[in-house]
Amino acid sequence: MPTHGSLSKAGKVRSQTPKIEPLPKTRKPPRIRARRNYEKRIILQRKPGQNWIL
Repeated sequence: MPTHGSLSKAGKVRSQTPKIEPLPKTRKPPRIRARRNYEKRIILQRKPGQNWIL
């Protein structure tokens, strides 16, 4: 069965790509997170899960 490219070229693009440091992840304060959860659960009456449209 033919291969989809030779193994001698494996990883070529990734090794040529310049390394960029990731941005530090910032979390919102717990108060803001709790307020957002309150809005979703109580005010918008959303149920748990991926039902953001309902």
